[in-house]
Amino acid sequence: MTRTLYVMRHAKSSWSTGHADHQRPLNGRGRREAPLAGAYLATRAPIDQVLSSTSTRTRETWAAAEEGGAEANEVNFYQQMYNGRAEDHLELLRELPSETQSALILAHFPGVLEIVRGLAVRDDHPGWPSLDENFPTSAIAVLEFDGEWESLGPGDAKLIDYVIPRDN
Repeated sequence: MTRTLYVMRHAKSSWSTGHADHQRPLNGRGRREAPLAGAYLATRAPIDQVLSSTSTRTRETWAAAEEGGAEANEVNFYQQMYNGRAEDHLELLRELPSETQSALILAHFPGVLEIVRGLAVRDDHPGWPSLDENFPTSAIAVLEFDGEWESLGPGDAKLIDYVIPRDN
């Protein structure tokens, strides 16, 4: 069975609010671009499971993505995804039920980039040069793999899309 993994970095957040890092909200650009990410996700099948960091900016990103049309059957927030590394994300993915067809990781840099680089085989996909440079806010990498979540590991996935929603 082919499964889909979306990996998304939260939208742009504000550094000027005086809030602690975990509580930083989205800034104006983030509030404009997160619905664009949602519009992109809406062109795909509804997501079975969203695995998100507990931070304010990831929560606000998902809410704005839903306003843009993104849909998910279930959304869960995990403290270990806040400043989580690839291995933290992979641990949660491996716990997904076998009936889960698609999942979205909504988290932070550098963990989002690490999980994509760790799971996806490097090929000639045009998104790789951009991924070599950065994984900017609101960016979404789409990976596909065959097999079960519980056995997902390095090199098991293929990058099939990479988008950076911007309002220009």
